[in-house]
Amino acid sequence: MYYIAKFLVWLAMHIAYNLRFEGRENIPKDTPVIYASNHRSNADPPILGAGGRGKYAFMAKEELFRNKLFAWLITALGAFPVARGKGDTGVIDTSVERLSSGRSLMIFPEGTRSKDGKVGRGHTGAALIAARSGKPVVPVGIVFDGDLKFRKAVTVKYGTPIDPAEYCEISDTPNPRQLVKLKNRYMSDIKLLVEDGQNADAEEKKEESADE
Repeated sequence: MYYIAKFLVWLAMHIAYNLRFEGRENIPKDTPVIYASNHRSNADPPILGAGGRGKYAFMAKEELFRNKLFAWLITALGAFPVARGKGDTGVIDTSVERLSSGRSLMIFPEGTRSKDGKVGRGHTGAALIAARSGKPVVPVGIVFDGDLKFRKAVTVKYGTPIDPAEYCEISDTPNPRQLVKLKNRYMSDIKLLVEDGQNADAEEKKEESADE
């Protein structure tokens, strides 16, 4: 059922948007990973999932599970509910469990969508999950110009995996300062991926204008 649902979502994303993936060779093939991405739209999880590997898990706000049919679909795709703003610490345990079961985790460290396309400071949740699980963090930049509309060109850039052991002790109770260092690293990488994609889009538009 998972792969049927994943294929349908993959097909829908490729119909809806002009997707381009860069750096997929950076995604490890022998272990689940934590995809840490910037957040531009509600379509980010399926867009991100259209280019990754294997099975996924991802957090979704609990309100999305009120509709039974939609709840069935996103649960089949690996979603689990999180109560935003309520200090839901169980979501960390669930994330680590999903990674241990072989699913990669999609997470958006900014915590909310960016309205101007700029990458925010981010939170340490992904760092905590990485420190507890020992799984690598793959920074991701989702890039598109303006609002996300039908057939919009979208570039998804996968960066070099980050080993959490290089920044903090792999433990159930990692050092908070070390988590901040790890967070700063993946947020910096995400920002560079996004800016690189935006610059490339600008250059491409210049070339198209010159050809005209």
